[in-house]
Amino acid sequence: MIIFEENVQKYRAASLHWSKVLKKLSLLRIIFFVVSLALIIYLVQAELFVASVSVGLLSLGAFLFLVKRYNQTAYKQQHSDILQKINENELSLLRLQLSGSANGQSYTSSSHPYAADLDLFGQHSLFQLMNRTTTAAGAKTLAKWLLEPVSKNIIRERQSAIAALNPQLAWRQELHALGLHAVNPKSDPQKLLDWIDKPVQLGNRHTVYFWLSVCLATSSTLAAIWYTLHLTSLPNGMQLLPFAVIVLFNVGLLYKMKSIAGALVDDLHENSKILGGYFAMIKHIDAETFQSDKLKILQAAFTKDKYNAAAEIERLKQILDVFQLRGEKNGAMGNQFYPIFNSIWLIDVFCIVQAERWKLKNKQYFKKWVQVLSEFEVLSSLAGFAYANPSFAFPEIVDEPYVIDFDRLGHPLITAESRVCNDFKLEGAGKMAIITGSNMAGKSTFLRAVGMNLVLALMGAPCCAKAAKVSQMVIFSSMRTQDNLENGVSSFYAELKRIEELLALLSGGATVFFLLDEVFKGTNSEDKHRGEISLITQLKALNTFGVIATHDLHTAALAEKQNLVQNYSFNSEITDDDIVFNYQLTPSICKDFNASELMKRSGIKILPDL
Repeated sequence: MIIFEENVQKYRAASLHWSKVLKKLSLLRIIFFVVSLALIIYLVQAELFVASVSVGLLSLGAFLFLVKRYNQTAYKQQHSDILQKINENELSLLRLQLSGSANGQSYTSSSHPYAADLDLFGQHSLFQLMNRTTTAAGAKTLAKWLLEPVSKNIIRERQSAIAALNPQLAWRQELHALGLHAVNPKSDPQKLLDWIDKPVQLGNRHTVYFWLSVCLATSSTLAAIWYTLHLTSLPNGMQLLPFAVIVLFNVGLLYKMKSIAGALVDDLHENSKILGGYFAMIKHIDAETFQSDKLKILQAAFTKDKYNAAAEIERLKQILDVFQLRGEKNGAMGNQFYPIFNSIWLIDVFCIVQAERWKLKNKQYFKKWVQVLSEFEVLSSLAGFAYANPSFAFPEIVDEPYVIDFDRLGHPLITAESRVCNDFKLEGAGKMAIITGSNMAGKSTFLRAVGMNLVLALMGAPCCAKAAKVSQMVIFSSMRTQDNLENGVSSFYAELKRIEELLALLSGGATVFFLLDEVFKGTNSEDKHRGEISLITQLKALNTFGVIATHDLHTAALAEKQNLVQNYSFNSEITDDDIVFNYQLTPSICKDFNASELMKRSGIKILPDL
C-alpha cells in the first residue's frame, strides 16, 4: 500500500534530520566543555573564587541540559528508525515475506485439534502474518486467540474494537514503536510476574526498616560532615570514630538484608526496560479517546479504584533503575562506587522497602494491567492485519448451528496476485463434502484455506473472503499425521489416533467441523477404501459436518450414491503439452487423469491396458 511506502520515506528523512542534529549537539558539548573549563581555570588563577564557583555551577547546569537534549534527540532518531522499520515490515507482510518475523513455534502442539495442520505457527504462518505485538504477554495472547475459539458475543466485541482501531494507523504504529523501544533480549518477564506473586520478605516491618535506615543514613552523613570539619582540630583517628561506628552498624544491617537484596536483583534484573515499555504504552492508551465499548472497558482497567497504572509502573521502574546500579546478584557488574554510597546511605534497604511497599499496593492489579495491555496489542495487531488487507471481510456469526458460507474464499498466506478464490457453502448436521483431484491440484491448500479462515472468524478477525457466514463450532483436522520412529508410531497408527480423538470429541456433543486429508493413506488401497466409507457413514450418523480430501474416486462415487456426501473436485487441463491447474472448485467428482501424464513425463512407460 502506498501509505506504507510514504511512511518509510517520511521516517527515513526524519531519522536523517535527527542524526544531523545529534552531530551538532555532540560538537556543541565538546566546545562548551572546553570553553567552560578554560574559563574556570582562568578565574581560579585570577583568584576570583566566587566567580569560578558560580561559573562552574552554571556550566554544570548548562552541560547537563545539553546532555538531556542530546538524549532526547537520540531517542527521536531511534523512534524514527523504529517507525521506518515498522512500515518496511508492513510492506514485507504485504508481499508475504515472513521469514524475518517471530514464528510462535513454541505455542503449537501436535495434540491440539488443528494447530499443526493449519499453519498457525512456524515458518510462513498466520502468526507471522498477524503479529504486531512487542511484549511476551501480547504474543502469548495472540497465540491463545488463534488456539481457542470464543463465544459469539466476544467475537462481536473484538470485531467492533478491530474495526474502530483499523483507520487509526498512526496511533497503532506509535503503540507498536513504544513497545519496540523496550524490547530487551536479556529480560525475563516471567521473573517479574513471579516476583509479584512471592510474599514480601519484610512482612509488616516496612515502616520500622524505613525509619531505621533514615536515622542511620542521616547519622552517617552528619558524621561524615563532622569528620570533614574536624579533620585537623582533633587527634588522629578521633574525628573518624563516630563515622566508622555508624558505618559499621550500616554494614551490619546491609549484611542482614543481603539475601533479600540479591533475590530482588535476581528477580528483576534487566526488567526495568520492560517496565518502561509498559509505562509508555499504557500512557499512550490512556491519552486516546476510543469509540468502541470493548476498548473503553479495557482502557478503564488502567485507572480502576483510583489507581493509575502508568504512574505506578513508572514508580517501580524508578526504584529498579536505582537498584540496577548495584549490579548483578554476585556483584560482578555494576557501579564500583555503589558499595561505598550504599554503606553510608543504605540504598539497598530503601529500595527493598519501596519495592515491597509497591508490591503490597499493586499486587492485585499488576497482572491485570499486563493482560489488558496484551489485549490492546493483539487488537491493534488484528486492526493492522485488517488495514493491510482491506478486501478481507468480517464474517457474520450466525445463531444457527452447522453453517459455513464463504463468498470468494481465499488462502491468506498466498499473495493476492496468485490467490485463486472459490465460493464454498456447507450447511446442516451431517453434511459432508468430499474433494477429489490429483496431486498439486489444490485439495490440501483448499482445506487449509477453509480451516484458517474459520480460525480467523472464530477469533474475531476478518477472513480472506468477500463475505462470510459461520456458526460457532469446534474445529478439528487430520492432515499432517506423521510417523514417530523413536516412539514406535507408524503413520497409519498416528492417523488412527487422530480419528480416535475426533470420535471422542464428537461423543461429548460438541458441534464439530472436521478437515480430513487423505485418511488411512498408511494402508493398502482396499482397506483404505473400506475404512473411508465406514468412517463417512459413522460421521454422518453422528450429526457432525466437515470436508474430506481424497484421491479415491471410488470412495467419492459410492459415498455420493449412498447420499452421504456432496462431491467437489479440482481439475486440470493439458494445454500445449503442459498441465495447467486452475484451482477452481467444481461441484463434481474429479474427471481428469493427468497423473498418468505426469508419470509419463517422468519416464514411466504407462501400460495401455491392464
